[in-house]
Amino acid sequence: MVAASAATLGAPAEAAPADEPAVQVSIDQFGPTAPKPGQQVVIKGRVTNTSSVTFEEPQALACIDRTRLASTAALDAISAEQNIPMNDRDSCGNLTNDEQTFQPFDKPLAPKESVEFTLTVPWKEWRIDDHTGVYVIGVAFRGQPPNSSRIMAGRARTLMPVLGKEPLTRPVNTALVVPLRHRPTQLGGKNFANESLATSLAPTGPLGRLLALGKQHQVTWLVDPAMLDEVRQLAKGYVVVGENGQTTPGAGQAAAATWLQEFDASRTRGSQVVLLPYGDPDVAGLLDSGEPLKKLVAQARTKTERSGGELAPGFTNGLSLEGGAAAGRYLAAASGGFTGATAEDLNLVSSSSWSASTRPVLTSTPVYDVLTPEGPDQIVRTVIANSSLTNGGPDPETAESPLQVRQRFAAVTALIAAGGKGTASVVVAPPRGWDSDGRATAALAGSLSLPWIKATDVAGVVGANPRPLTTKAPAAAKTNGVLTETQLDSIRQLDDATTTMQNLLVDGNALPEVMTQALLRSTSSGWSGYPEEARHFTAIELGSANQQLGKVHLVNASVDRGLRKEIKVNLAGSKGTFPLTITNDTDWSVRVGIVVSSANRSDLKIKDLPTAVLAPGQKWTPRITASAEQNGLIRANAQVTNADGRPVGKPQELLIQASQYGSVGWILVGAACALLFGTSFVRIYRRVRTERRNTAAATTGGTTDSTTDTTLDPAHDRPEANGVPEAPDASLKEGVGSKDG
Repeated sequence: MVAASAATLGAPAEAAPADEPAVQVSIDQFGPTAPKPGQQVVIKGRVTNTSSVTFEEPQALACIDRTRLASTAALDAISAEQNIPMNDRDSCGNLTNDEQTFQPFDKPLAPKESVEFTLTVPWKEWRIDDHTGVYVIGVAFRGQPPNSSRIMAGRARTLMPVLGKEPLTRPVNTALVVPLRHRPTQLGGKNFANESLATSLAPTGPLGRLLALGKQHQVTWLVDPAMLDEVRQLAKGYVVVGENGQTTPGAGQAAAATWLQEFDASRTRGSQVVLLPYGDPDVAGLLDSGEPLKKLVAQARTKTERSGGELAPGFTNGLSLEGGAAAGRYLAAASGGFTGATAEDLNLVSSSSWSASTRPVLTSTPVYDVLTPEGPDQIVRTVIANSSLTNGGPDPETAESPLQVRQRFAAVTALIAAGGKGTASVVVAPPRGWDSDGRATAALAGSLSLPWIKATDVAGVVGANPRPLTTKAPAAAKTNGVLTETQLDSIRQLDDATTTMQNLLVDGNALPEVMTQALLRSTSSGWSGYPEEARHFTAIELGSANQQLGKVHLVNASVDRGLRKEIKVNLAGSKGTFPLTITNDTDWSVRVGIVVSSANRSDLKIKDLPTAVLAPGQKWTPRITASAEQNGLIRANAQVTNADGRPVGKPQELLIQASQYGSVGWILVGAACALLFGTSFVRIYRRVRTERRNTAAATTGGTTDSTTDTTLDPAHDRPEANGVPEAPDASLKEGVGSKDG
């Protein structure tokens, strides 16, 4: 469509671009930082053609807004002019009286081409008075796109503090807080997920460049102690675990060792170290989630209090909140109530957490008593970092450039220095994610050498302001965490496994420290923006915890049912017992119980068993007393539990065969018994009667015929004589022992 329209107009296609032709202008050098009246100003930078058209007769021109800004509030109110077309922006008027204030380029500026400029502006060309204040100045690009008149296609602005007639009446005590933190990479022991931390520690990496600032400037380190633990392990040696489980030797051992040496040296030089809660947790996200995750905030703070190690006693236990996470409910809950909390703990909050209309005044002191009525503590002593010091230039697209940050810092602090008498203190703390490569923070550190700046640390600022002012806590949305709900669910699973393991041990304090560290690292705010790394980390740590729990398990012989293995037991009668054996293959003494529950019947009753203590490698075989009211197959689950009754590992399926007699069965048994005893009685009775008859006959025969031969054939009285074989011990088998019997 663009091409067809251009053909109709008889012009090239590039003459009718879909968007407004634009170039990118950047100011890379500006000096002096804060000129005095009479000094010329040198501005250097670059113009890059980001459009699809070629600009004829291109040139760069210096410009100024001659409105003098005399307060920090006025600086914050500078319009970004984002909704105004570039060619219509007139807040920065061009300087054209002196040929040094503009620079024509030798040839047309084609698409994607870049050209440098240098403008030297004599003081008189600014046409401003000699009063102290801050001005918005800049560089504009003008050129002629095809079939158009000359337009302003790009502009960059910055702040120029002027040290005029009014003297700077007071120095500004300035504490620069430099964050040293990184998302977790240690999977346990020598195993690391990747090389990102080791790479960052190198002299050219972000953490390496930040640490170098401590050699030349007094700064306050804001450090995650979990990261320090990881660096210590890197220095000792480590391996990187790949996706397939294979390991490769780590390449950053030397860089980590050097970084640690430099860090210790900075502390020796007097740099204050503020330790964050262990793992740098997402405080707002954990507290918003409620229990059980809520308790992890206190655990992280307690862990930091106890993890000083090599740093003790030269560190400060601290908390750093920004944005919605600084609301009163978070500040109050996270600032106290944990083991080891002291009055010297530092609570650092960014002023950006307040709206512009409710923001505390920070021109004299950053130390405030923040009212937190919704928390357990009604007042929390807080140091408020002035976010205006890191806002950068007036144009959002260049706000984070090192030069823009330097000029903003110089402008704000100069106005504070000129605005009153007595002590003035400020704290500057770069927000999370603000300075990815550390260059803007380096520009801030360099600004500490400005003549009205007195560099100090946060402890010095707090000491210089013994009487805090009072302000209300900032308002915030309902939820303010940075971790996703999926990440929080993974943390819940890991917390459940870790808590189960701790309660399984006879001595809960014997829980391996690596398990506690892994749980707290899983809550890190550093995972924001790295969801896949967070998932991988938590999955590995959860698998490791479940592996330990699986070492306490049932060992009874099982029946293989395809993918499922079951333990088979028989239950004869209405009640019965059967054994189950639990073994402890861990390295610690554990207290275990066992619970058997039916999966398909409600009539199975199991007698409760007490828990038992198993030493490492020991087995326990309790007898399970069970009863069932009906015959049949009962599917049940045998679950090992800890002392709190929480399941340990996976349940083991049981097949219980219940066999007992009903009423008909008892009748049949009774009839069988009656028949047995009845027939036995009849046979005994007949035998006794026969014996008596034979005895009487023998007596009569002997009396009536005395002449008969009394010599008897012994064989005649034997059963064989009558053709009936004699059974051995026949009298015993019939229940008759003798004639008398």
